[in-house]
Amino acid sequence: MKKTDAQPERTGPLKIEIGGKERIFDIDDPVLPDWIENHKLTTGGYPYDKKMKGKDYDETLERLQIELVKAQAWLQKTGQRVIALFEGRDAAGKGGTIFAIHQYMNPRTARNVALPKPTEPELGQWYFQRYVRHFPTSGEFVSFDRSWYNRAGVEPVMGFCTPEQHERFLHEAPHFERMIRNDGIHFFKFWLDIGRETQLDRFHDRRHSLLKSWKFSPIDIAGITKWDAYTRARDEMVKRTHTKEAPWIVIRANDKRRARLAAIRRLLLSLPYDGRDLDAIGKEDKKIIGEGPSKLSG
Repeated sequence: MKKTDAQPERTGPLKIEIGGKERIFDIDDPVLPDWIENHKLTTGGYPYDKKMKGKDYDETLERLQIELVKAQAWLQKTGQRVIALFEGRDAAGKGGTIFAIHQYMNPRTARNVALPKPTEPELGQWYFQRYVRHFPTSGEFVSFDRSWYNRAGVEPVMGFCTPEQHERFLHEAPHFERMIRNDGIHFFKFWLDIGRETQLDRFHDRRHSLLKSWKFSPIDIAGITKWDAYTRARDEMVKRTHTKEAPWIVIRANDKRRARLAAIRRLLLSLPYDGRDLDAIGKEDKKIIGEGPSKLSG
């Protein structure tokens, strides 16, 4: 492919270990290796060997989005508030899931928050402060594309915070979230869980797409070789911050379509909005959604 200014610089081959076997992954090579291609959906023990059909997905998504519009009307009528966090490894599908949720909601009272790295003044503030200023007021639905949980994943793995800051966060987050729930806010924490070959496939797609190359960053490259470190950070985060008041909702997200539907269903089944159509919402797919550490893949 001819290089353009929109494409990232070449990175060269990387040595990575998967399942005890060393592999060479050259993300600059436009041909995806067979060992990724053949396992990109089923990696990590994912329970489906085929993606959900597009027609089935589109029809189901439309039904769920109609219910989301009804739920938003209920929020505005009653003054109820919602916060939904979306966390996961790089390329887990957070942005696409958030887009599917917000697509037909009124943007005046449904916002997504995706904060850049902290400014110098923000670095001197209480850690949670810059997130709190984006919390919903009466009748609002607010999602976070990454949240205060940066301090439990990206920051400690990449050395952007000290071990003391990391430990203090893990201790304080459950108390902070208990205050959110005690104030009557409907609070959801989603972890989109993907397998390693799935992530490599998505990184490769970003690297070679003229439409998606802006998503590919040096952090992605660093993340390729830090899979195990991110796994340890994830496991510790979920173990320490999974509480009765604010449970981690784990969605196995190798198939983006199923993952988006699972997230929307959980929201709709949890909000007691007027005119809720349980038949239209459908039942949760327990193969891919659950709560707590036991639902995480390796």
